Amino acid sequence: MKVRVSKHTSPKTKNRMKKKIRIRKTVKGTSERPRLCVFRSAKHMYAQIINDDSMQTILTVSSLTMDAKETGKALAKVVGKAVAEASLKKGIKSVVFDRNGFIYHGRVQSLADGAREAGLNF
Repeated sequence: MKVRVSKHTSPKTKNRMKKKIRIRKTVKGTSERPRLCVFRSAKHMYAQIINDDSMQTILTVSSLTMDAKETGKALAKVVGKAVAEASLKKGIKSVVFDRNGFIYHGRVQSLADGAREAGLNF
């Protein structure tokens, strides 16, 4: 997997892309254990459950579609619980966590904690 970046891309983004490529070499979602991919922007959190064998996104949850009043870590925890509840409804109980090049700290960690509290195993 090779990612091209323009000359205007910030060094911070370039470093995240390098980490993302390194992570994706080892993390792979299957039909029995799909991949939980997390993305964080400045305001919102996004989580997808992906089956890499069939190249399909099984479900998507984001803070854009929610009516949550929280921000920051609390919002991430709500998104984590929502993705866990939606995946349990579809019969998915265990996943592989893909932090998408982000450091496992802060909002990414609280999303993972929220998903674990709601019953998702990883």
